[in-house]
Amino acid sequence: MQSRSVLGYGAAALGVLGLALFVGWWQVDGPGAPVPDDGRPLPLTAMEFDLTDHEGRPVGPDTLVGSPSMVFFGFTYCPDVCPTTLADISGWLDALGRDAEQLNVVFITVDPERDNVDAMAEYVGYFHPAIRGWTGPEEQIALAVEGFRATYEKVPTDSGDYTMNHTASVFLFDAQGRFVTTIDYHEPREFAVPKIRRAMNEKDAEGAT
Repeated sequence: MQSRSVLGYGAAALGVLGLALFVGWWQVDGPGAPVPDDGRPLPLTAMEFDLTDHEGRPVGPDTLVGSPSMVFFGFTYCPDVCPTTLADISGWLDALGRDAEQLNVVFITVDPERDNVDAMAEYVGYFHPAIRGWTGPEEQIALAVEGFRATYEKVPTDSGDYTMNHTASVFLFDAQGRFVTTIDYHEPREFAVPKIRRAMNEKDAEGAT
């Protein structure tokens, strides 16, 4: 009788343990798990923001859907990262030749306080003619940054002015507006250009890093 009780308690304990493990799986790995935020940009079709390009035309995420896109965040007063990256982008576009005409190439300011339409027009004029400059109200810039899962921060300087810290990666999307991958700051051309061509050739497959 005593052995049966022990066996009964053991079976009950195993049942409780099994239930606990099942509940844990459901909440962590199973259907009840929260959707993870892995930092990937949203599809362009899921973003919502309204900006203006350097020619004064209204633009937004819908402007980019239909062609593969390359997007970079920065600002015209940037001392190093932005001009370097835009020069790199210009070189990548030159390497693509006529194929570059298939791309949307956009530079979005994170400093709308100083980067109005005229400032953006002058700045992008120093680089490849395919590059478009986008600006707009602070709240719309913030929405764009959020959709791309980028970051930016206004940082005071010792001179009493300010600079901007921001994501330095270039974002690549396919023609359907799906995120494909990023190009890192100072990434060599022999790695960057194949990534761009990959975004240009993505059709039915889901984008992936």
